[in-house]
Amino acid sequence: MPTDFPRVLPSKALARVAMLLVYSWAQSALAQDALPVPVFQPTVKEIVEYDEYAGRFEAVKRVDVRARVSGYLDRVAFKEGQIVAAGDLLYVIDQRPFRISLEAAEAALAEAQANRDLASIEARRSRDLIQRNAIAQDVADANEQALLASVARVSLAQAQVAEAQLNLDYTEVRAPFPGRVGEQLVDEGNLVSGGIDSATLLTTIIQEDPLYFVFEVSEQDFLRYARLNESGGRPTSRTTPNAVAVRLIDEDDYLHHGVMDFVDNELDPTSGTLEGRAVFANPNGFIQPGTFGRVRLQGSGLYRAILIPDSAVQFDQSRQFVFTVQPDGTVGRIWIEPGPIVEGLRVVREGLDGDEQLIGGNYHRLRIGMPVSASAAE
Repeated sequence: MPTDFPRVLPSKALARVAMLLVYSWAQSALAQDALPVPVFQPTVKEIVEYDEYAGRFEAVKRVDVRARVSGYLDRVAFKEGQIVAAGDLLYVIDQRPFRISLEAAEAALAEAQANRDLASIEARRSRDLIQRNAIAQDVADANEQALLASVARVSLAQAQVAEAQLNLDYTEVRAPFPGRVGEQLVDEGNLVSGGIDSATLLTTIIQEDPLYFVFEVSEQDFLRYARLNESGGRPTSRTTPNAVAVRLIDEDDYLHHGVMDFVDNELDPTSGTLEGRAVFANPNGFIQPGTFGRVRLQGSGLYRAILIPDSAVQFDQSRQFVFTVQPDGTVGRIWIEPGPIVEGLRVVREGLDGDEQLIGGNYHRLRIGMPVSASAAE
């Protein structure tokens, strides 16, 4: 073995070797093929945002059909669940006692009218006699008072006849408005009670066309709508029948269209929400009161928006970002503030200006600063 070969390289030689190794590694990295990625530009267009709220349909009119007079139920004149028109007969309460009461009231009226006619004759005769000083004044006055009393008794008898006729009419329970009748709650032969406090519930009727859709909005949304009205972006639904649409739980599109017709006058202090109500036509009765749905209403005025596919939005804990291709061909990152989905695309409220080249795939292989080969995304 040669004895003049140095056992340790000088420090300058080590530095040269290290530089050669780093250079070789860098050249090797640059020589690698860049990752192919699809790229696209954000869509820029004028849009209107829509808000969604859950709610339920309610009947515009609903009534509990109750007995107004007491008696035995004589007949049920409807089939459960059928559509009835206003004035259709539903129940008949035994009418015989009420017919007798009416006849008695009419007889009392005839008697009172006869007594009034006799008192009128006596009063007229008294006026003739008093002019000839043929009777005393107190007798004439008594006859005049008897006439007035008989007239009052006729009025009382007429009121009793009207009451008896009304009670007889109440034995026929009729539909107050067109709608669908509910379950028959009382069968024939049962005793039902009338009156105000303890009247027997017989059935219910609901109006199916139109229907209300009732929902609640948060205080934050209410304030946003109020400011939108002040700025002229969208008029308030308190005074304007703004258009709305509803989709049912088995529907993907908003197929049912209506208008706003009411906004409550105060927020619920326990929930901090405000009730809104829309009205919908339901001519074929397809939608039933109590049906759940989601209502969509205009949530903004027309404005210029930047939209991207929702799949391009990436997450880093609580923040969201998109991958972009830098001018030098490497991967960059832009933090964004996303908005709602409009027309199938995600609104970007802050972070983009619409000219960026955004990466539309291979997200799991991307690293910030790595070289990429860009191609237009479909």
